[in-house]
Order: sequence, then C-alpha cells, then structure tokens
Amino acid sequence: MDLPKTCQFLNEAQSRGLRMVLVTVCGVEGSSMRNPGTIMGVAEDGSFAGSLSGGCIENAVVAEAIDVLTNGAPRVVRFGAGSSYLDIRLPCGGGLDLSFHVIEDTSFVQSCLASIEARTPFSIETGPGGPRHVPNWHQAVFDPEGGEAIFGHYPGPDLQIIGHGGGVEALATMAAAFGCTARILTPDERLIQQLRPRGFAAHLLERTNQTDLLQSDPWTATVFLFHDHDWEIDLMEQALTMPHFYLGAMGGRRAYAFRNEALSKRGVSQDQLDTIRAPIGLFHSSRDPHTLALSTLGEVIRSYEETSWAPDV
Repeated sequence: MDLPKTCQFLNEAQSRGLRMVLVTVCGVEGSSMRNPGTIMGVAEDGSFAGSLSGGCIENAVVAEAIDVLTNGAPRVVRFGAGSSYLDIRLPCGGGLDLSFHVIEDTSFVQSCLASIEARTPFSIETGPGGPRHVPNWHQAVFDPEGGEAIFGHYPGPDLQIIGHGGGVEALATMAAAFGCTARILTPDERLIQQLRPRGFAAHLLERTNQTDLLQSDPWTATVFLFHDHDWEIDLMEQALTMPHFYLGAMGGRRAYAFRNEALSKRGVSQDQLDTIRAPIGLFHSSRDPHTLALSTLGEVIRSYEETSWAPDV
C-alpha cells in the first residue's frame, strides 16, 4: 500500500527540483517485514517516503542513498545478516538486499503514477540506466551480480462500499487511512454531503436497480452495508457478474436466506452465491459501526493478500 504514497512523494520532490534515489528491496533472507519489490524514495535533502524495515534501517538507507547521489553509481547493499553494517541488525534475524539507483529519467515517476491512477499493472525495472517504468506485470527477476532487477506491481485494493448507516462512513474512513481507495454508493444524501468534502467519491443511489453506477476491476472489493436488504438484490446480481476479488454483505441468518432466495430466482447459480461473504467480516455480530468497519476491512485485506493474481489479468 506504500507504492502510491512513495510515487507521490517522488513526484513532489521532482517538482521542487530535487535529485532522488529509488531504493528497492531486491532480495530477502529469512523473515522480513517487506517483500521483494517494495520501494522507498529518498530525496537529496534527506526526506524520504516508504518503509523497508519498520524503522530499523531507514536512517542508514537514507545515508547510503545520499552517498549514491554524491558518487552517482548504483549499488546493491546488504542489511542485516551478512551485512558490512556491523552495528545494524534486523530484529527478525534476516537480511535484505537493497538496490540504490538515481532517478535520471524524468518521465519515470509520472509513468508510475499514471499506471496507479489507471489501476493497471506495471513493473519497475532497475539497471545501469536507473529505474524504468515497464507496462504490464512481469515476474520478479533479480541479478545480484549486476544489480539488475524487475518487479511487477498490481493495483491496490479498491473498496466499492454500497449501503447506508454509520458503517459506510466508518469503513470508508478506515480504508482511506490504510491506503486503499474507496468509492461509496448510498441512498443517504446527508452521508454524501459529509463524505464529498473529505475527498471521497460518493454517489447517490436513487433507485434499487441503479446498476449503472457500479464500477469494478479485478482488484475491487464490493461491500454491501444495507439494513434494508431490498436495496441489495439488483445491485448484487449485477456486481456478481463484474470483476472483483471480494464481495461481502452485512446481515444475519434472515438476511442471508432472503438474499439467496431472491438471487436464486433471478438465475444466480449456487456457485456464485457461495462466493458472497456473509455474515461479513472476520468477527461477526458487530453492531458498532467502527468495529464492523475494522472487521470488514480486515477480511478484505486478508482476501486481497491471499489472492493469486494471474500474470495476464
């Protein structure tokens, strides 16, 4: 979830005329807080964005990046087990191979941001010429000898929240704080007036069959938070036919039975019905909006992390 924020930081640093270094986790030995492909951006004034170890090595990484800016040559540096930094040890006992490359291509950051905005997979390739944006997702490759690598990146989870009540606002707020995007469809005009000034994409549902407002891609989680379950049927029938990695709905046994019967009469198959997460969330019977939001977001993120994305998506 750090990728968009790191790219935004690099874009702002570039707009201020600062030189920048892209730091990439290329190799992991043992356990680690970050996976290969994770990036960190460092500007020549020492400011940075992104986290590679939860705070254990960031200061040393910044110092290394500034030295790369001074000397110009890219490098791969080991931190943790087997590192020349004898005074820096990762609490997990593992090791990280980090590559450092000066960003020379002025279009690199804009290209990454364009892919993030369009929610299309892309890759970042590093080599002697610095970081390069590569369209589409590519299998991870790392050459320790030459320091060349390529890592693919998929869009982060986007929450399409459909419903009314305090749980909608709580989930949208929590998702945004986590780094997800959130889009809200609701018949509650007052809720829209509260969310739009805060930058949320909130749209008014005027009819139960207003399915044209639905939008999704393979990295979308569609979440239904209705107390009045009559609002769900048309919207859910359509949402099930659209790409998504998660679809969940609030409600107990009565809601579950009502929903399944209504959708079955529409011709929705049992296999499709079985994909609906209901009751929603990691822990159920959550009546408090914030607890419901936490439970739901936890289940969404777990589902996202467990999904095996196909390279040709």
